[in-house]
Amino acid sequence: MMQPVNENELCFPNLHNSSCRRTTRPPSTSMLIYITLSSISVLTVILNMLVVISISHFKKLHSPTNFLLLSLAVSDFLVGFLISFQIIQMDGCWYLGDVMCAMYLVLDYFITAASIGTMVLISVDRYVAVCFPFYYFSKVTAERTKMCILLCWASALLFHCLLLKENLQNPGRFKTCYGECVVFLNYFEGFLDLFFSFIGPITVIIVLYSRVFVVAVSQARSMRSQVAAVTLHGSVRFKAKKSEMKAAMILGVVVVVFLLCTCPYFCLVLAAQDVEVSASSVTFLLFYFNSTLNPLIYVLFYPWFRKSVKLILTLQILKPGSWETNVV
Repeated sequence: MMQPVNENELCFPNLHNSSCRRTTRPPSTSMLIYITLSSISVLTVILNMLVVISISHFKKLHSPTNFLLLSLAVSDFLVGFLISFQIIQMDGCWYLGDVMCAMYLVLDYFITAASIGTMVLISVDRYVAVCFPFYYFSKVTAERTKMCILLCWASALLFHCLLLKENLQNPGRFKTCYGECVVFLNYFEGFLDLFFSFIGPITVIIVLYSRVFVVAVSQARSMRSQVAAVTLHGSVRFKAKKSEMKAAMILGVVVVVFLLCTCPYFCLVLAAQDVEVSASSVTFLLFYFNSTLNPLIYVLFYPWFRKSVKLILTLQILKPGSWETNVV
């Protein structure tokens, strides 16, 4: 004989058997999750907003590589807001309706894809800069970089609007009870999403950065053997090469952290039979936390970011002509 369900265990008590059940946790655990998610959300939004303001405002930072960092910061900034939706459904219940659920899911897929696409562009940028330095400044221009970023975001949006078309056309069609927010993908659609959002981009990133590090190590050895006998002209070339390799190493850290944060989640999704299990695990939190870590990496390795933040927080950017300040 089935025991009657306590109304406190339901997302919508007035709907009785049609309502989903809440996820029950000890109050201390719920409070810990709430504080953790809220802190990550606020920190992600604030830190990435500082990156966006820095690169957008200061003219000296308007370089192809920094525009890619700007694109990544925008996607990470939006991820900070998406975390708030996770806080709303912390008890396993969705209260914002079917249309908002469909919009949230599309935004989640779209922003994630744009972030991963930007990582691929960063890898391509460093590959050309380190492996083909003589062609870099003539081929990789600010305008071409902006165009690539625009295409990346547009293609990510179009792809996931088409992929989730049924979920958008019929919001709530695939839910099994009231209070559930789910996305449905058939086997073929799921494979396409996994390939274009994870397998393909990760393969490109690993292959390109493997080549970058091989060339960087080779160039470092070559420069060490020549550093004692450089001319003035050679010294300039030496500094240029050193600068490009330093940038490659810093962005390499960003890429490695990205892989460490996202691979566990996608691997679990690949192996799991139930998507809900993977989405509620620690790997899901780690996946979002990557958006918080990126600006912290810039603080550690980029002097220009520390200078920019100081100018922003002291409101120096409000002064006329502050955009021409040399923060490099």
